[in-house]
Amino acid sequence: MDLSPVLTGFSVAFEWQNLLFCLIGVTVGMLIGVLPGLGPAATIAILLPVTYNLEPTAAVIMLAGIFYGAQYGGTITSVLLKLPGEASTVVTAIDGHALARRGEAGPALGVAAIASFIGGTASIILLSFIAPALAGFALAFGPAEYTVLALIGIFLVGTLGNGSVIKSAAAAAAGLLLATVGLDPLLGTPRFTFGTDQLADGIDFVIVAMGLFGVGEILYNLEHRNRPQPAVPSFGRAIPSRLHWLRSRMAILRGSVVGFVLGVLPGGGATMSSLVSYAVEKRTAKDPSRFGKGAIEGVAGPESANNAAATSSFIPLLTLGIPANATMAVLFGALMLQGIAPGPALMSEHPDVFWGVVNSMYVGNILLLLLSIPFIGVFVRMLKVRPGVLAPITVVITMLGVYSIRNNAFDMLLVIGLGLVGYGMRKLGFEPGPFVLAFVLGSLLEASFRRSMRIFGGDVTEFVQRPVSGTLVVVLVLAVVVVPVLRAVRTRQTASAEQAGVAAD
Repeated sequence: MDLSPVLTGFSVAFEWQNLLFCLIGVTVGMLIGVLPGLGPAATIAILLPVTYNLEPTAAVIMLAGIFYGAQYGGTITSVLLKLPGEASTVVTAIDGHALARRGEAGPALGVAAIASFIGGTASIILLSFIAPALAGFALAFGPAEYTVLALIGIFLVGTLGNGSVIKSAAAAAAGLLLATVGLDPLLGTPRFTFGTDQLADGIDFVIVAMGLFGVGEILYNLEHRNRPQPAVPSFGRAIPSRLHWLRSRMAILRGSVVGFVLGVLPGGGATMSSLVSYAVEKRTAKDPSRFGKGAIEGVAGPESANNAAATSSFIPLLTLGIPANATMAVLFGALMLQGIAPGPALMSEHPDVFWGVVNSMYVGNILLLLLSIPFIGVFVRMLKVRPGVLAPITVVITMLGVYSIRNNAFDMLLVIGLGLVGYGMRKLGFEPGPFVLAFVLGSLLEASFRRSMRIFGGDVTEFVQRPVSGTLVVVLVLAVVVVPVLRAVRTRQTASAEQAGVAAD
């Protein structure tokens, strides 16, 4: 590998104006992540006119900083308020908020910051060295591979529930059903729109997440507003303890690998990565019952995974010209506006842009770590606000964020309706996590499966005969059938051994 372009990229990244725009990008990204509803894709789209008069490298560095900076910002509201503004932080809210409820918000956010830094930095290093090879592998993915990948995610959402597997499956099925609302992706015919054009475009993820997690959680908390509140940790506790670090380090390592690999694949991304990382941590844990009650691994793994995926998702964009997600699609447009076509020729025709943007991510991750740790104390103090005061503020922020998506009052009514659904689910013991994540994966599953069936002429066995999708089918069978059976056998053997020991005594 010729290192001269890489070294040139560092010189570009360390130019003062590029450092300034990197700082602006990650700061705006973190603030945008904190604000529920206004995600990085919308923010980047709004700021596109600002980039017209900027140098191409500075413009893309700033916009990229907004993207990966928002990943950590979304963690803050997920941990403190259980209000994820991004799909990639839905999983973090499960154990992160449980930690905050028992007075460990500072360590949770501290671990999240460190995991984000390590995951993002590790992903940048891998991106720099093996981007062309992994981009070529991603090119082999077609509808069949996306179908199996989405199926793996759908089956794994069952591991998110802390109660009945049947309830988790039922919630996931409801999420899949809600994902079908709108126009048929292939035929264009309306489905479950009840004769109104308001539902023709389907239901946005932010509406579902804000309704179930935001309004639903607020209603549930107001019902229990007189229960004792956990002690708010001091700023000094934002630095993770030795125990937190020991429990998190392997989760961070595994999450970084999972995030990098899935982030490269269009359709994988930060959401799938955080989901798979959480499932991996829960399945490998010695005591899976800790998850959902405040397991620090449930924060460390998904946070390293979604930040690694946010970085590696630049690979298909920059080397193939294939946007891996909505934000990458907006960045694709930003590059085109600058007269730069993303694709295989980008590294040879514009090495300053390619390596300047890639190497600026090292700087951006360091800036995020330096910004996030000192401000954790400010965010943790939000827990001191009484629920009766915090609830209306949160509702206003939620409604403003939802309205800003399409400037549509109907979306606000949907949020209220889904909030009542979320409240009812909490009362009946159904968890919203499987519902929301199945909703996110549902559209990918349906479109990919139907395209695959058209290509295969209705022959389902083609999924197994293709090398990549066949390998993924094996992974699916192992994850869904073999591993649970082995775990059940091991649990039964352990119980029998314990009973035999008691009888011997």
